[in-house]
Amino acid sequence: MASTTNSKQTAVNGEASCPCTKAKMQNKVAVVLGAQWGDEGKGKVVDLLAVHSDIVCRCQGGNNAGHTVVVDGQEFDFHLLPSGIINTKCTSVIGNGVVIHLPGLFEELKKNENKGMKGWEDRLIISDRAHLVFDMHQQVDGLQEAEKGKNSLGTTKKGIGPTYSSKATRNGLRIGDLLGDFASFEEKFRTLAANYKRMFPSLEVDIEGELSRYKAYAERIRPMVRDTVSYLHKALEDGRRVLIEGANAAMLDIDFGTYPYVTSSNCSIGGVCTGLGLPPKVIGEVLGVVKAYTTRVGDGPFPTELHDDVGRLLQERGHEVGVTTKRVRRCGWLDLIVVRYTALVNGYTSLCLTKLDILDTMKEIKVGVGYKLNGKKIEYFPSSMAELGRVEVEYVTMPGWQCSIEDCRNLEKLPEAAKNYVKAIEDFLQIPVKFIGVGPGRDSIISAH
Repeated sequence: MASTTNSKQTAVNGEASCPCTKAKMQNKVAVVLGAQWGDEGKGKVVDLLAVHSDIVCRCQGGNNAGHTVVVDGQEFDFHLLPSGIINTKCTSVIGNGVVIHLPGLFEELKKNENKGMKGWEDRLIISDRAHLVFDMHQQVDGLQEAEKGKNSLGTTKKGIGPTYSSKATRNGLRIGDLLGDFASFEEKFRTLAANYKRMFPSLEVDIEGELSRYKAYAERIRPMVRDTVSYLHKALEDGRRVLIEGANAAMLDIDFGTYPYVTSSNCSIGGVCTGLGLPPKVIGEVLGVVKAYTTRVGDGPFPTELHDDVGRLLQERGHEVGVTTKRVRRCGWLDLIVVRYTALVNGYTSLCLTKLDILDTMKEIKVGVGYKLNGKKIEYFPSSMAELGRVEVEYVTMPGWQCSIEDCRNLEKLPEAAKNYVKAIEDFLQIPVKFIGVGPGRDSIISAH
């Protein structure tokens, strides 16, 4: 189904050297992005590709993300850490576009250490330009949601939005501020707290306690911090293989998602450049991760959502509960209009179709292939949430395979109906499906070359 990779390239990224020149050619980065509303299984894909990578990077978002990786039956949950940190031969980078809650980061490290993750101290690098999420940001997140009442956006209340707001209004604090002159950091912290107290009188901030805590955090994190921009450019010049893991997903992008029901960062391809300091010319493969059906957490229009027994079956079989929020995910048929739209924005070179096994028991499967608005077919994805909420979805119905595919490890072993489902997706999007996920484990992926 998917075209084979040039034998002179690596499995993940890189460029073949040109025989007609002795000039050293810079490697290209590979990028993994969510193609729907998140929870597509990006962590598992990144873990798979990290085996062929030297460096894995996070470029945006914060601990509002939730990526699950299953290795030898052990489940690891990542929120701030790049999913590739499980690979002991791989360096993990948290880039400048990420917002970091240090207490959450250390808690996440400890939790995964207890599950068997080892040696991370020598393999984790954090950008000195990354902004800090403070507990007060998280409190403000909750207070802002409460103020909206029934119009709340359903945020994770992890303080991500307020931190990006602080960044945009230029009163945020960065990792570099924490590791520099602490008197200057203290002054800026007090100013930030005073500003928030004026806006939210009920806000409670233990300023002295927080400053004491962050003084200790500064020494704890100092060995991990460096200028990641020069580090990554040097790594590419040296021929190292770099994999970039997008958090959240394209339909949650602050510019291109279903605004205002979005996150506060650019989780589409542009965030790769701004979140790591990389130019567009170094972007190589862009792998879009697509769940075999559609889910989303929180509010906002969802054209193919199912409110019947089929929707409940998808929730139950797919264990559709948010890693970060613990909220049950809304479920519906695969919406290829959504994926086609995010493909326009991101330029996917290939796809990974995940959770195909969740459809095993279905007699027939529907796929959304068109939108009608006011009785007329539209060729664009609506920016207006009022319009999106009114679209009628055109479906094609395909026969299910009604047997388990979780033990399939090559394309030939898939039932004909399952192969037809994959082929229909490829034909509609004109993008090859490179990988197919048929179970939760690291090895439960079919390479569909």
